[in-house]
Amino acid sequence: MSEMPAAAKSGPAEEAHTETLSPATRRLLHGPILPTLLGMAWPNMLIMLAQAATGLIETWWISHLGTDALAGMALTFPLIMLMQMMSAGAIGGAISSAVARALGAGRRDDADALVLHALVINLVFGLVFAGLMLAFGRSIYTALGGRGAELEAALAYSNVVFAGNVFLWTLNGFASVIRGTGNMLVPAVVICAGVALLVPLSPLLIYGFGPLPALGIAGGGVALVLFNVGGTVVLAWYVLSGRNLARLRWMPLEWAKFREILGVGAAGAFNTIQTNVVIALATALVAAAAGAEAVAGFGTGVRLEYLLVPLIFGLGAPMVALVGTNIGAGQRERALRIALTGGAIAFALTEAIGLAAAVWPNAWLRLFSTEPEMIDAGTRYLRIVGPTYGFFGLGLALYFASQGAGRMLWPVIAGLVRIGIALGGGWLALRWTGSLDGVFAALALGIAAYGLILILSIRSGIGLRTMKAPAQ
Repeated sequence: MSEMPAAAKSGPAEEAHTETLSPATRRLLHGPILPTLLGMAWPNMLIMLAQAATGLIETWWISHLGTDALAGMALTFPLIMLMQMMSAGAIGGAISSAVARALGAGRRDDADALVLHALVINLVFGLVFAGLMLAFGRSIYTALGGRGAELEAALAYSNVVFAGNVFLWTLNGFASVIRGTGNMLVPAVVICAGVALLVPLSPLLIYGFGPLPALGIAGGGVALVLFNVGGTVVLAWYVLSGRNLARLRWMPLEWAKFREILGVGAAGAFNTIQTNVVIALATALVAAAAGAEAVAGFGTGVRLEYLLVPLIFGLGAPMVALVGTNIGAGQRERALRIALTGGAIAFALTEAIGLAAAVWPNAWLRLFSTEPEMIDAGTRYLRIVGPTYGFFGLGLALYFASQGAGRMLWPVIAGLVRIGIALGGGWLALRWTGSLDGVFAALALGIAAYGLILILSIRSGIGLRTMKAPAQ
């Protein structure tokens, strides 16, 4: 006997379950998809663009310290973005997904328990990565092609940022718990307020003013750490005060709760590492073929690609909450429609940015430097890779949908294919032609393959075929 679709179930038990849900959860389960998704996405996109702006603001100020400082920032950027993407996207998305699925199934006690487990996980990860980078940062940046003054600049910035790494993780941990309830506005307001304070603080610490000493490139790192500390304090207060739907309660830790987060988070972290490995090793290829100016140009161009990550995360975090809540309630067909709707929006947004960058690359690159070799490398990158940005946005949005469902096989497969095409093809192109254009073409093909694999797998039903709702 076939099982009746979850969306068609009715009766006293189902109605009673619906009545126990909060109004916010019922909106995620029954509200019109496009207005609900866009209504949740706009404050989250604002917060992500604000966070991305912190890096751009620092880069703009640090670019005035010279090409070596800008090249040093290019070396550190993939690893610092790795922390941001893992804490907010991979582990953070897994936290939001677990909380959303628990609330969608009406398991409020489990949602509360997940808050404590999420905080423990983020504290541990923040401390472990801080220790690794403080101990082995010089070796890592040297392996990525850092030499001389650019290496010293990278270390001066990196050591400060990673000394305060735990605050980045706790900030995104509390924000992820709040987003899992469908509340995107509170994290947006807190982080945007922090950015407003960071804008004047960063140049004051970099260049000094009055009694404040000039800290140089390290001053940008100090400003970023202070930003994360302030955000952590405010979001922690919001959750601890009981205002959040999922509350922090002290209780015995359970391995099952850790596994619920880490099972999805590990696959997400692997996918995030793949993305950053592509950029980090591509930076090494550029460094091997050209000088610091080319590295600075490539790094500045790649910053625009990285800017797409927080933009799509702004859309993806609501997708995690919406898909996760509907999976928790057994509404699999609605979850699939949410995934395809979000993917289409992401493609349109990122493709528009990529085409604009390809047509007018100088509008972006000259914000940071006018060095001819830097402009040349950045222009070639944007004109070759920019037109494929839509596939990157599409794939990333579907990654978040898969994360909400708790099914991460196809994002991992797509990421592995991307890394093979981008790095294998880039290495071969550089060896055969000695031209950076071949490296950039391989990066573009890798991005296109990533997006196409995910949309074909999900649209055909293969990627989400194993999505199952927990027993009610």
